[in-house]
Amino acid sequence: MRRRSRPALPVFVLGVILTVLAASPALASTYRYWSFWDGAGGTWAYATQGPSSLRPADGSVQGFHFVVSKDAADQAAPPRADADFAAICSATAPVAGKKRIALVIDFGTPAEAQAGETPPQEAPRTACAQVGPDATTAEALAEVAKPLRYNSAALLCAISGYPKQGCGEPIADTAAAPAADEPAADSDSGGPSAGLLAGLAAVAALGAAAFWQSRRRRTR
Repeated sequence: MRRRSRPALPVFVLGVILTVLAASPALASTYRYWSFWDGAGGTWAYATQGPSSLRPADGSVQGFHFVVSKDAADQAAPPRADADFAAICSATAPVAGKKRIALVIDFGTPAEAQAGETPPQEAPRTACAQVGPDATTAEALAEVAKPLRYNSAALLCAISGYPKQGCGEPIADTAAAPAADEPAADSDSGGPSAGLLAGLAAVAALGAAAFWQSRRRRTR
């Protein structure tokens, strides 16, 4: 008598579950760091290059904002000052062989500061750096906001000595719990969310039903 092979459906269901798990977005951590912005067209846009590699043209506006944020480009707040080159550099006359870069440095709020530290000033600082034509934003920043501090990976850690310690480490998520009528956010434990688990349960249930239906047909 020929032995029947086991249906491949359970393997398929397992594959679907693993695929859903792999496709689920990783939970974002919260970081405290200096975000970097490009004042393109008078409005702020999250920079696509780092300050050590970007070589802005004469008349550019570059911004830095010390923030607490999860997804940099999506959730980080831009500097709290206008990206206005004329207003920032109006008192700095052009010089042949040099370029002028307007800089906005926003030290953030006391609530965003590390424990035991306070922002050097409440309002954003503005400055007009006059540097060589090939200078990077980092070089322009060094002209007006020393001391700067970088880590071994060339990540900007401090501007004008602020903050004194730390460099973009993840911090505890202190966001308030959602109200009773709001959907609960995913936990920070690294596990799948409740919605994802519900979806997996539904897939498994459908797979099990199809499996037993297949067995019933085979035994008739």
